Amino acid sequence: MSDRPSGLSAYIAVTAAYWAFMLTDGALRMLVLLHFHTLGFSPVQLAFLFVLYEVAGIVTNLSAGWIAARFGLVSTLRAGLAIQVVALVALAGLDPDWAVGLSVAYVMAVQGASGVAKDLAKMSSKSAVKLLAPEGQGGLFRWVALLTGSKNAVKGAGFLLGAALLSLIGFVPSVLAMAAALAVILAAIVLAMPDGLPTGRRDAKFREILSDSPNVNWLSAARVCLFGARDVWFVVGIPIYFYAVLSDGTEDGNRTAFFLIGTFMAVWTILYGAVQAYAPRILKARSRPDAEMVRLARPLAAMLAAVPAVLACAALASGEPAIWLTVTLVAGLLIFGAIFALNSALHSYLILAFTRTDRVTMDVGFYYMANAAGRLIGTVLSGVTYQAGGLSLMLATATIMLVASAMFARRLDPDCGT
Repeated sequence: MSDRPSGLSAYIAVTAAYWAFMLTDGALRMLVLLHFHTLGFSPVQLAFLFVLYEVAGIVTNLSAGWIAARFGLVSTLRAGLAIQVVALVALAGLDPDWAVGLSVAYVMAVQGASGVAKDLAKMSSKSAVKLLAPEGQGGLFRWVALLTGSKNAVKGAGFLLGAALLSLIGFVPSVLAMAAALAVILAAIVLAMPDGLPTGRRDAKFREILSDSPNVNWLSAARVCLFGARDVWFVVGIPIYFYAVLSDGTEDGNRTAFFLIGTFMAVWTILYGAVQAYAPRILKARSRPDAEMVRLARPLAAMLAAVPAVLACAALASGEPAIWLTVTLVAGLLIFGAIFALNSALHSYLILAFTRTDRVTMDVGFYYMANAAGRLIGTVLSGVTYQAGGLSLMLATATIMLVASAMFARRLDPDCGT
């Protein structure tokens, strides 16, 4: 379209702000998970620490698309950064002498604010790509894959950062240091955000958030199951299993376990982000028509389902934590990450391909509401399935969710909306 902004500088600024946010987001997740596990929280209690984070994401994404359409993407990006700074400072005020119930409620509330912040920043950044990317020759897929892939690599570094900070300087100093760093980024965005993004339209109606596109709705359903299948093992189960295998119960043993768990989560997410960034080349997006890209969604999800199915069988055969099972899990989850990255990148491209420019924030907000719903389901099931049936039940649940994702992807119409 002739009125499409072409501001590369705006894209770079949005991406840099998103990187800074996701670095602290990844570090915060690892800090909270490991810190409260050492305080004696059960897997289910740990899962509930993140529940309001995901619930907030559902509500935020539904409303953020309308807010951005009405007040502009820069406003929602700034709001996301500001809320995250406040949430980090609030988390530093947690008193270790509080009762478990009060601590859980307090951290859930703070994590809820962080969830609002994360999804305001995400919706702003992803919508900006649709408006700023060059047209033709796979430009949209390349730009969204670069943004999403680099974001996940940065978030992976955040996992490692969070584990390292926890072992070196402790919980409260770590949280305050991240709040200070993010406040500097926010100040830079407020003072020097380049032009190139729309300022909003006052006639945007809230009812427009619900999409009338079947492809947007079916893709959103597939996204729920895709991210639920990842988080059912990623959020609680695998980190706690690794802790059981790696820690000997001593202070030094705990520190070593923190570092190794953070390293694995970081490496997994960084490699996932790298594959995601290269997804347009791997999937040969330049030479494939849009209809063929749509048809790829189902077989990619089915291929991904095979990985947790095999790992669930291995866990069932082992019964107890074992070195061979741990090595198998690491290898299998790295393979899962590579295939998952292709699925996620394809979905992120398709939602932008399906939507119209005049309602991009609405459809992107609706789609990432589905993304947050999937993470919420996966987060709850991560604690519940691991506590109820261990690794095998947790990984079998992921398999079932991925089969459902493939079935929803089958309903996408290759000839409609691309």
